[in-house]
Amino acid sequence: MTSVLNDIPIFDADNHMYETTDALTKYLPDRYRGAIDYVELRGRTKIMLKGRVTEFIPNPTFEVVARPGAMEDYLRHGNPDGKSRREIFGAPMQSIPAWREPKSRLELMDEQGLDRTLVFPTLASLVEERLRDDPRLAHAAIHALNRWMLETWTFDYQDRIFATPVITLPIVEKAVEELEWVVANGAKAVLIRPAPVPGFEGSRSFGLPEFDPFWAKVVEHDIVVALHASDSGYDRYISDWLGSDYEYLPFQPEPFRLVYGTSRPIEDAVSALICHGAVSRFPQLKIAIVENGSDWVLPLLNRLAGMYKKMKTELPEDPVAVFKRNFFLNPFWEDDLPELVDLIGADNLLFGSDYPHVEGLAEPRSYVKMLDGLAADDVRKIMGGNMSRLLKTPETRVRR
Repeated sequence: MTSVLNDIPIFDADNHMYETTDALTKYLPDRYRGAIDYVELRGRTKIMLKGRVTEFIPNPTFEVVARPGAMEDYLRHGNPDGKSRREIFGAPMQSIPAWREPKSRLELMDEQGLDRTLVFPTLASLVEERLRDDPRLAHAAIHALNRWMLETWTFDYQDRIFATPVITLPIVEKAVEELEWVVANGAKAVLIRPAPVPGFEGSRSFGLPEFDPFWAKVVEHDIVVALHASDSGYDRYISDWLGSDYEYLPFQPEPFRLVYGTSRPIEDAVSALICHGAVSRFPQLKIAIVENGSDWVLPLLNRLAGMYKKMKTELPEDPVAVFKRNFFLNPFWEDDLPELVDLIGADNLLFGSDYPHVEGLAEPRSYVKMLDGLAADDVRKIMGGNMSRLLKTPETRVRR
């Protein structure tokens, strides 16, 4: 199977950068100075937003990180020996230049055999939830991050690395303005958090007509929207069960959260876009579901089908057909990929390694091993053809 990769373009739909400590602050307007800062706490550097320290990312400087793919064995086989997190992660390592800037990353991609990749920010995943009570600051912080990303990575580096700016949605006019700015600066995809949108009068669904001006601009610019896993704020609901002020910490085990909250945000986000009509009003939308796994897909499709059977007059079209038309799924490498091909088709699946994150793959192209038994044409689509089609990049290998 691995030999097939020599003849097909490899487009990794889920790579990450590690931001520098000025990523959120360098371009933050003066009136917000101090709203985001780094502090020393018990000998460790932590990030603080609006006076509150978060442990969401244990080392927000990313100077020392867990090695890529350190959790592969754990995710594949579980933890029968009861190892601690530290034992599972192993010895940490210093960040390398390829995780910080595009020139070195391109050299690493050549070594890894990757032709193209989306590169998502890492630190950004904590921002919106912790600024949910201050929409203006949230927009300012996200724009500051996007300006840093453009300066450091660009949004289109040599037609091979596509750094993915963030769009936050609380103030729709500001979201449209940000979208226009990132598109004007070369963005081919944007990241949107799969979560209810906070606002001045509470939260609401981004599938409601209020957000149609934004979705209309997405369609006009023919840009891909990535619903990438983030802190979607579901810790609020978990706190109700745990009886505490719980902060979602990705690298701290909490069995109840693993059962309750892993897929709920993306299920709700997809359901909102379908049930509140956005993807029917804008059928040309291209939505990539990234780093959210796939064990939720079959149950959700069954629920959508059952709902439509009872409420056909409430929706303009079959929601299962809408899912297969508008949504493109990046499954976890440990998911049953052939089963997903049978469920939603190879045209809807995207290869993504989550490199260099600890829960990703140390060798991105090893993802193809999970496609054993599929037709060569399906492998070609999943490993790069589908993402190339969505971003309208060449479906050919890069000559090195």
